[in-house]
Amino acid sequence: MVLQNFIVLEGIDGSGTSTQLDCIKNNTKGKKFLFTEEPTSSATGRFLRSMLKGDVPVSNETAAYLFAADRNEHINGPLVIDGDRHLVTGVREACSQGYKVVSDRYLFSSLAYQSISCPPEIPRLVNSKFPLPRLLIYFDIDPRVSLKRIGGRDVTEIYEKEDFLSKTVTQYKKVLDEYRAKGEGMDIVTIDASSSKEKVQSIIEEIIQKEIWRDIEKFR
Repeated sequence: MVLQNFIVLEGIDGSGTSTQLDCIKNNTKGKKFLFTEEPTSSATGRFLRSMLKGDVPVSNETAAYLFAADRNEHINGPLVIDGDRHLVTGVREACSQGYKVVSDRYLFSSLAYQSISCPPEIPRLVNSKFPLPRLLIYFDIDPRVSLKRIGGRDVTEIYEKEDFLSKTVTQYKKVLDEYRAKGEGMDIVTIDASSSKEKVQSIIEEIIQKEIWRDIEKFR
């Protein structure tokens, strides 16, 4: 099932999804947009962020279940908006109210990242009931480039290693090819995320404008 009005940005660490989500936010002021991320900023998401920093070690299988639990709150939890158009939980409800919800990461991250470190049938099973976004934008980038960007951060996470991220890119492309073959109504756009921030921003702006005009045309 495709969740209308739901847009997802995906890519490995350092690909620029968070930066471009902020750019979309700045360029859609006054429009009915909400912005969110996974892990969420709810209690389940805060626990996951501690895990990603290495503060709370868990098994790879447990991590897959935890990400799915946080995702369930994200999608099916009550509508909670915190601050400037920031959605904490309640993606489904927000979309039903006519908001366009843009998320930095979604279930495709789990299918890519968790499939490397635990049996792939686990992340596939626990994510099988979640709706697909209407639009998925995948940020394609060489891990060596993304890690150079990450090098300027104060804190790194447990997955931010070249070998692991190279495997994650392979998994991402495999997963996206599978969804393209299924043809379930989700549009998938791949962009070259190694380009400058300004060029990527321009490409994203064009994609988002097409999505807005698609809805306008639908109701004419």
